[in-house]
Amino acid sequence: MQKDLGDYRKSYEKDKLLLSDVPENPMELFQKWFYEVDRYFAEDETNAMTIATIGQDGFPKNRVVLLKKYTYEGFIFFTNYNSDKGKAIAKNPNVSLSFFWQGAERQIIIKGKAEKIAENLSDGYFESRPRGSQLGALVSNQSTPIKSREYLEDKLQKLEQEYEGKEISRPDYWGGYIVKPIEIEFWQGRPNRLHDRILYTLQKDYNWKIDRLSP
Repeated sequence: MQKDLGDYRKSYEKDKLLLSDVPENPMELFQKWFYEVDRYFAEDETNAMTIATIGQDGFPKNRVVLLKKYTYEGFIFFTNYNSDKGKAIAKNPNVSLSFFWQGAERQIIIKGKAEKIAENLSDGYFESRPRGSQLGALVSNQSTPIKSREYLEDKLQKLEQEYEGKEISRPDYWGGYIVKPIEIEFWQGRPNRLHDRILYTLQKDYNWKIDRLSP
């Protein structure tokens, strides 16, 4: 099988990103971009992000998760702690996050360290989830092989009967991580592949160094 994609070309012309326009703290720029993309561009899930971890086999692995909260401290998502990503983070907390918003011709790439959030925060988010999602967390032994789709559906049906009329508590193997950034790069597409790239790097005094990168 072979297909030449050399003719797939697009000119990026929707916006610009200049050093003179960026704030001192990258989280303020993240908030601005997120708001603009969420409001003005047709993204299905603006909060969809790719997380890259280093697996136990030494290989990097990417997958898409959903950002559920961001603060000045970092980026929060939820998952099964026993999943491949959870095991990878337990061994090596250095991760990368990335957002690609095609409609706005923007990317954000984040380098940081992941750590579990407080249990009460995970409890609070779990309680806010739809009941089906709560049961889904109990059904799935994430990342492990299963016999069939029917196995999952049967297990879900049994749990629905078991928990009928009952409150569902968060299992201790499921919860949140916060990724605390040490670098955040903002990428704005520009014509002729001369894209704008602004890199924030966290310094020892917790201020951010700002550089423009060559495209």
